[in-house]
Amino acid sequence: MTVSQTESLRCFKAYDVRGRIPDEFNEEMAYKIGRAYATLISPKKVCIGRDVRLSSEEIVAATARGLNAHGCEVIDIGLCPTEEIYFVTSHLKLDGGIMVTASHNPMDYNGMKFVREDSKPISADTGLKDMERIILRGDFAPHAAPGRVERVSSEDAYVERLLTYVDPRRLRKLKVIMNCGNGCAGPILEKLEPHLPLEFIKLFPEPDGTFPHGIPNPILPENRGVTAKAVLDQKADLGIAWDGDCDRCFFFDEKGEFLEGYYIVGFLAQAFLKTHPGQKIVHDPRLTWNTIEMVRDAGGIPVQTKAGHAFIKERMRLEDAIYGGEMSAHHYFREFAYCDSGMIPWLLMAQTLSEENRPLSELIQDRVKRYPVSGEINRQVSDPHKALQKIEEQFKGKGAQFDYTDGLSVEFDTWRFNLRPSNTEPVIRLNVEARGDKTLLDKKTEKLLEMIQSAS
Repeated sequence: MTVSQTESLRCFKAYDVRGRIPDEFNEEMAYKIGRAYATLISPKKVCIGRDVRLSSEEIVAATARGLNAHGCEVIDIGLCPTEEIYFVTSHLKLDGGIMVTASHNPMDYNGMKFVREDSKPISADTGLKDMERIILRGDFAPHAAPGRVERVSSEDAYVERLLTYVDPRRLRKLKVIMNCGNGCAGPILEKLEPHLPLEFIKLFPEPDGTFPHGIPNPILPENRGVTAKAVLDQKADLGIAWDGDCDRCFFFDEKGEFLEGYYIVGFLAQAFLKTHPGQKIVHDPRLTWNTIEMVRDAGGIPVQTKAGHAFIKERMRLEDAIYGGEMSAHHYFREFAYCDSGMIPWLLMAQTLSEENRPLSELIQDRVKRYPVSGEINRQVSDPHKALQKIEEQFKGKGAQFDYTDGLSVEFDTWRFNLRPSNTEPVIRLNVEARGDKTLLDKKTEKLLEMIQSAS
């Protein structure tokens, strides 16, 4: 089926390509994307990987044909987490990498994520829009002597790199629930397990593109019950769940309680600062107080930047930051080409639990009490930017501090909030936090939601 020009635009997003199969995204479009990518960066050698989706193998093959048409050699590493593409691109000093994945989108979707040399991200501001224009105009570079496709396994080297983040001798035999969701995590855990003194209890570890237990997206509350129940039933020390392409991991304490990604940022920052004091830690502006306090207490330097992987990675490179974290459960590491990983965070958490020798709920509850949060709340509005301006006006002259790093942040002594318009839909996203006062948090959150409703 041919994808029309109008429809092709719909699969190009702010950070990646993503669309419904076959009307928004298909093999023909994948071939054109391969050619556009080669036209844009003129690579000599590129790696490609894929998630478990039923359409992913065909999309990989079509993309490889597009790259080969311009003389580009393709290293196909097969089924893998997205982060393995980042690792291989930098580890083998390739000219770029492409991951075929739709992450947590519905089963009939697929897409792609792109990096250049050194695993630098390609997003709308750094080449994705250019690729889209090349496709719409048919402005491809001339064909060259065709390149080859080589199948290569990179798992052993990737696992070896993961294991550099912990000292297995310092780990206790923790019992860990691992919900793989039939995505990409299972095969990597199988490789890690022999090297770690942990008890792995794996749920749905078999990669299966039919997703018999539902699309793995633990950010949705309705998807957390299975992991929480397994933690309680098995009396586990820790629960972990991954999304489909394994670039995000989500934590549950020994009581089966889901932990907001915001609090994890502070813990991972402190884990690095124990051995790397004085280093910089990059964080996003949606929720900040807990992260800033934990970083400073550990002798680090907090650095705020706009949310989104491209912005976090760019700022980390600029600052040479050792770690960066977002409340959305994306965690970035300097020694991992400044890229995000869904495997490194849980390894660091297992080591922290082993060293502290206290339950996770006890470690986290103090931070939750000190800085209660609303969690991200999304509301549809007819004009997000106009709604944001109206709300800003209502706080002018009331002693607040304003910050425009990403959307609008308004800060008082005892509470603060951030409002951001969505990049792709008529939605505004609200995050609120307070200093040790849950009642105040709830009151201010309710008031802000009323203001959003009124402004829309």
